[in-house]
Amino acid sequence: MSEKRDYYEVLGVPQKATNDEIKKAYRELALKYHPDRNKAPDAEEKFKEISEAYAVLSDGEKRAQYDQFGHAGIDQRYTSEDIFRGADFESIFRDMGFGFDNIFDVLFGGGRQRRYGPRRGSDLRYDMEITLNEAAFGAEREIEVPSSEACNVCHGSGVRPEAGNARCAKCNGTGQFRQTRQTGFMYFTETRPCPVCSGRGIPPESLCRSCRGTGYVPTRKRLKLKVPPGVDSGHVLRLNGEGEPGGRGAPRGDLYVVVDVMAHPLFRREGDNVLCDAYVNVFQASLGTEIDVPTLEGKAKLKVPEGTQTGTTFRLKGKGIPHLHGWGKGDQFVKVVVQTPKNLTRKQKEMMRELAKDIDGEARFK
Repeated sequence: MSEKRDYYEVLGVPQKATNDEIKKAYRELALKYHPDRNKAPDAEEKFKEISEAYAVLSDGEKRAQYDQFGHAGIDQRYTSEDIFRGADFESIFRDMGFGFDNIFDVLFGGGRQRRYGPRRGSDLRYDMEITLNEAAFGAEREIEVPSSEACNVCHGSGVRPEAGNARCAKCNGTGQFRQTRQTGFMYFTETRPCPVCSGRGIPPESLCRSCRGTGYVPTRKRLKLKVPPGVDSGHVLRLNGEGEPGGRGAPRGDLYVVVDVMAHPLFRREGDNVLCDAYVNVFQASLGTEIDVPTLEGKAKLKVPEGTQTGTTFRLKGKGIPHLHGWGKGDQFVKVVVQTPKNLTRKQKEMMRELAKDIDGEARFK
């Protein structure tokens, strides 16, 4: 299939579906599309699609990864065989007339063995705070994250140099252990990691003591990254190959940097627009004035017409946040707040009273 559909859509369940609802939906679809029952040309592909959706959504860790990062979070972290590992197919197909091994023959092809070899490293998350100005104009930041480097004793192999090409005697270096059991007239064959070498294929006594067989030792790394203009809180920057190392030469995971824009002392952000308040006195509001308004790019002139009431909002076009991955900018909105003077002198009070005689000062209600 050229493009994967949403897993919840594939199974026909809502995103908040329980495990029982997911299992029930998969069982019904599996009965409909299993190639042993459905001879349509596309039945096998549909069966693989619903089985992959079930394998991910029935596993708490995989489901969380999918909910956060979508298909990219699954495809980059798990191999096609890792996706299905641990999924409960046996209880679903136990009374449906399909052998447990038969399910994996359909998924991976007849006779194909599921391997428990080195797997891709885990992804890492780093939370990074930036200022509103950095969010508006972009920035280059340097961060320090936990990392690892190849062990200088085993040079990343995870095996003691003097051990050579030692293999686990239990699994003969394959890392797999097959077990067949009978239930009634049916036989179930499961392939699991070797219990002696934990799927590594190397006897425990041959593992490097310096890195405990991982091939890596912990360290810290400084990384430079570019923050694009227009980002907002929750935006995720992905650094390929900067996550945890994979086992014995497998590729590293990725580093996901989650952006958090700090509050600004003057501006408030709403989407790509910025808002601020301008405080003027009653005479400026009554007679009109011109004020200097701070913006993200510096100061801008704003004419306040005579008779402006408190709460009146003016727009400064194009003085907001750039549109992320697009053209143009948001606007800046300036709300006028008329301040009533306090602590007037006796002379000022007399002048205000004289002025009040010529102005209709009766309270109004509406």
